[in-house]
Amino acid sequence: MGAYLSSVKSAIEGVGAATARKRKHSECSDESHCEEQPQKRKKLMTTAQYVYQVMFKEEHKSDVAVRCLGRTWHLHKVYLCQSAYFSSMFGGSWKESNRDFINIEIIDPNISIEALDAVFGSLYLDEITLDKEVIIPILATAALFQLNSLIEKCSEVMIESINHVTVVTFYEAACQYGVKNVKSAAFEWLQVNFLNYYMKHLKLLNQVNLELMFKLISSPELFVMQTEYAIYYLLKNWIYFQLHPRTESNPRSDLKTIIQNFYNNLDKSRPFLETRLGKQYETLFRALRLNYLLNHHRDIEIILKDNIIPHEWIHTPILQQWDAMLCFDESSYNGPAECDEKIFGESCMRCGRLLQSEGFQKWRWTGFNFGLDLVFIVDSRNLSIKRNHRPENERLLSLQVKRQFLARVTILTVNENSQVKHRQTSGIKALTLEKNEEVTLLKFDKDMSYPLLISINILTVSPRIPADKIQGKSPVSTGNPSDNHSQLNEVNLSHNDDE
Repeated sequence: MGAYLSSVKSAIEGVGAATARKRKHSECSDESHCEEQPQKRKKLMTTAQYVYQVMFKEEHKSDVAVRCLGRTWHLHKVYLCQSAYFSSMFGGSWKESNRDFINIEIIDPNISIEALDAVFGSLYLDEITLDKEVIIPILATAALFQLNSLIEKCSEVMIESINHVTVVTFYEAACQYGVKNVKSAAFEWLQVNFLNYYMKHLKLLNQVNLELMFKLISSPELFVMQTEYAIYYLLKNWIYFQLHPRTESNPRSDLKTIIQNFYNNLDKSRPFLETRLGKQYETLFRALRLNYLLNHHRDIEIILKDNIIPHEWIHTPILQQWDAMLCFDESSYNGPAECDEKIFGESCMRCGRLLQSEGFQKWRWTGFNFGLDLVFIVDSRNLSIKRNHRPENERLLSLQVKRQFLARVTILTVNENSQVKHRQTSGIKALTLEKNEEVTLLKFDKDMSYPLLISINILTVSPRIPADKIQGKSPVSTGNPSDNHSQLNEVNLSHNDDE
């Protein structure tokens, strides 16, 4: 009864105080000189924060103890059941369903005590802040306890944080824990940046495992900077780091020279890929498009000198290329007019270029391309292609009035983490060009900004001609970008040179 009277008294006093405040406000509104009273606000603890503090941190009224990695958490089944793992445990026929102590053996090395604490604590909160530095242990823990909402939150943070430092570890974690959107985003980053970035940072190749390397060099969407030759060069360096994982850069010696000397000093009695040491890498070399590495005499010279690939691998592509050239020379064939998109992706020549700034630019990729001298031109907001036919080069050029081929252009703008910000593609275009004819391949979207990454895919010979073998699944090639020759040494042309 006393408590009841006390509550009534408090209520009356509250009404009186409110009336006084109302009167004071009314009096103040009648006087122009009355200053506005500052309002004092105090942020209260939210329900989720209260629950987290009392139930999780202070372990109030815990009804189950969970022990992992030598530490015990006093938790609550009602919160743990947000996890499909615990929900099945407590609601099913597991022996732990009625126990108040559960020991969980953790075998995943990615899971840490800190990650377990963060994940258990997240069950008592309505939001959680994730640090990208520890995101993989938290993802691993969330995957173990089947917390889909937390996995989704981890994937958002990971996708936003993909860069040259995180991309490989995020890709591997996404594969391990089945996070498809992270795997896709990381692989896209590698397709776009792999050659452009890793060519400048060779030591980072040691992060890439064999399976990922195969997927990358096989991908039709790989941005090849500058040509197929660069893939072979990168692959040769990658193998060196696989065999010498502890190699460190020495300021007194050139790393590229050390790697090349390794290959120069190998036993030349048989090709490297036929040795016990090299056999494991055969699949990777077979994924390369050897026919696009045999269009310059220096490339062939380097391949033979390196003696990495069996010489027999080279014979079939060269025979196929020679057969195709005879067809062109006799005017019985003037190039492909159409091709299935999948076959085009697997068969086309892949080449690419980085344009740092806006302005008129011209370039070509040198080497013999079945008598076609193709020049690429960027002028204002257009990318064009020209069949260049100058009299002094006629002995090397196709004399056919019209030549057919297929081409596709993809251009990208990237953000500060080298993630794709905007993508534009021409799709596969069938082109028929007369001598010195120029056509526009792509008009740039207004959203495109410099620098631009450009990938160009070209198919000058049908993969089904001749004898249904051209562009077949043939092996590899080799070389060194430091050599100033055809493949990596693209030639910039001035306007006068083109006339």
